[in-house]
Amino acid sequence: MAAFLFTRSALALAAAGASLALAQPTFQSASPTAGSTTSQQANASADKTIYQAVEYTNKNKKGPTVIVIPGEIKSSNATFLQKFTANNIADFGELELSNANFTVLERSNLGPLLREFELAYNLGDPQQARKFLGMGKLKTTKYVVKFDILKTEQVASAQQSFDGRTLGQMAGLLGAFSGSIGGARAGAVGGTALGSVNSGEATSVWVIGMRYKIINAETTEQLAQGYTEEKMEVGATSSGALGIQQSQQGGAGLDTMVQRLIQKSVWEIDSKYK
Repeated sequence: MAAFLFTRSALALAAAGASLALAQPTFQSASPTAGSTTSQQANASADKTIYQAVEYTNKNKKGPTVIVIPGEIKSSNATFLQKFTANNIADFGELELSNANFTVLERSNLGPLLREFELAYNLGDPQQARKFLGMGKLKTTKYVVKFDILKTEQVASAQQSFDGRTLGQMAGLLGAFSGSIGGARAGAVGGTALGSVNSGEATSVWVIGMRYKIINAETTEQLAQGYTEEKMEVGATSSGALGIQQSQQGGAGLDTMVQRLIQKSVWEIDSKYK
């Protein structure tokens, strides 16, 4: 009996140890405002932009071998061009295609031949493409995939504000016209309080569009393409009264939007072309 109890205890400890080993590490914020009202508001906004894995329709089905080559960025938006390169977008594409259970050959496997490999497919040169496909791991490649950014533009913006100074002045004048000292003082105090009230908010909306192309690795012929768009909303609010000011700003960033567009594109590739 004692041996049985010992065995059960050992198994319980082993199971607990395994669960701890598999648990993801967690980290605490070192910010001096951690846990405060502003921290809670900022974190609630940030939580909506955290990476979320997509449950791809055919994830359990092994996909063919693919290579992601850097696509084109046809946007003229300076902010986007400063932040992103075609290689950044291709990196996101490799990650999501791997998550969808495609066999992805990383571009680093091509070494110094990467540029020539890209040119072969961008120019539709099947003879040159076949020369590369005879090399090592490239022999198993079925598709070449690329993701292009076709649009990044601000399509709408709106703002509104309230400034209590004018109403505060009116309240002070009404108190002065009341004809009594008490009324004048009350009017002055009320006017000061009302005059300190201010609020404002502004929102801008961007539309970002992405195209994907699937190319036959052997013939360089385009097999399929698709296009998807997402809205990126950025906003800020501020308010104040009696010397107390509050402000908040946030929204999904360009990194998040590109990741989401890649996920939508890969979801379609996984659903239709695996």
